Formats: sequence, structure tokens, C-alpha cells
Amino acid sequence: MAELLLDTTVLIDALRGREAAARLCKLRDEGPPPYICTINVEEIWRGAKPSEEGAVRRLLGALRLAPLRRAEGERAGRWRSSFAQRGTTLSQADCLIGAAAIGVGARLATGNPRDFPMDELEIEHWPVG
Repeated sequence: MAELLLDTTVLIDALRGREAAARLCKLRDEGPPPYICTINVEEIWRGAKPSEEGAVRRLLGALRLAPLRRAEGERAGRWRSSFAQRGTTLSQADCLIGAAAIGVGARLATGNPRDFPMDELEIEHWPVG
């Protein structure tokens, strides 16, 4: 998979001017922009300070939006159910983000790979912080 979907941890790191910002600039020069999904958009806006609104708009506006359709909802629900039966609680947001990545044929760039234990999801660990 050549495509990439960014988890919110990576987006926050980029907004703070940390390592992810440089990696995203490099990606911009190499091909189509990475994906985000509406869950990322909500999480970023929920934590944005008024002084960051311009930067948030520029960052999110430069990325492609992966759709969340019925298939992604089903996949996310099945993951949550399957892992719950084994005693592991996965968050709804993480499952939907992971399903969005699979839906567009992308690997998921995240600073929290342990939040995404789904076998069919390809993870790219971007250390953040």
C-alpha cells in the first residue's frame, strides 16, 4: 500500500511543529497528500485553541478526506465486538480511523500503534511528542 492515512496523534505533532511536520512536508513533495477522516477532523477541532484555527484549516485543507461509509462502520463494529469478546476494549474513534485507512487502501501513520491491534491494518509508527 502506497497510500497513507494520518492518525490524530500525527496531526497534533505536525501542528506543534514537531517531527511529523517535516515528514509531512517531505511527503507533499513525493506524491499525493495523505488522507485523514472525519474522526481526525473532529478530534483536532475539539482540542484546537483559537490561536491555532488558521494553522488547523491549512493543515486539514491540504490533506485528502477518506470517506466513512457503511463498510467502514461495519468493519469498525466487528473489530470492537471481536476484541471485546477477548477482553480488549477498543475505542470507537480508533476503529473508525483504522477502517477508513483500509477503505482507501492506506497504511495508518500513528504515534500510538498499540491502539490499533487489528491484524489487517498496516501500521507505520511515527513517534510523536
